[in-house]
Amino acid sequence: MTSVFSAEGKSIPCTVIEAGPCHVTQIKTIEVDGYEAVQLAYDEKSEKHTTAPMQGHFKKAGVAPARKLVEFSAFDKQLNLGDAVTVDIFQEDSFVDIVGTSKGKGFQGVVTRHGFGGVGQSTHGQHNRLRAPGSIGASSYPSRVFPGMRMAGRTGGDRVKIENLKVIKVVPESNLLVVKGSVPGCKGSYLIIEQ
Repeated sequence: MTSVFSAEGKSIPCTVIEAGPCHVTQIKTIEVDGYEAVQLAYDEKSEKHTTAPMQGHFKKAGVAPARKLVEFSAFDKQLNLGDAVTVDIFQEDSFVDIVGTSKGKGFQGVVTRHGFGGVGQSTHGQHNRLRAPGSIGASSYPSRVFPGMRMAGRTGGDRVKIENLKVIKVVPESNLLVVKGSVPGCKGSYLIIEQ
């Protein structure tokens, strides 16, 4: 993340995203596929690391092999195979939704994973249980722990969608998009930007 200054002189926290160019690799239609969508490819890779079926898929579109393929159901303008989609489709002061995979945090306890308060005091004989979950179930009836009980476990690494992020700036010569606020995932991870 970084920050930019508004016209009023306020510091706005923002994220810079490299968004494109993306190439059209497939156009799905109702007659052939049963639904309408446009498949875009991003981030070129060598043919050596591409399977033979995918090499044929990219050659049919006339583009280089790519690492990431994403389908978009609604597109405003008419596109053809091999067309490049750049950041020019975004306007400043518009709003976008961004989908990504959140940072994985590994195995975490209930305080980090679910925001439990822990015991918090040192009274009542609590000597080393400050971050423990406490009681988790009932007594002799129903004699079990209900499914979905919030407990310790793996945290992060989930698909996260952040809605209504404001586009602060579009830099078409560098294919950069500056959005207000943070986006899910670590540096260098892939994002899906929806209007």
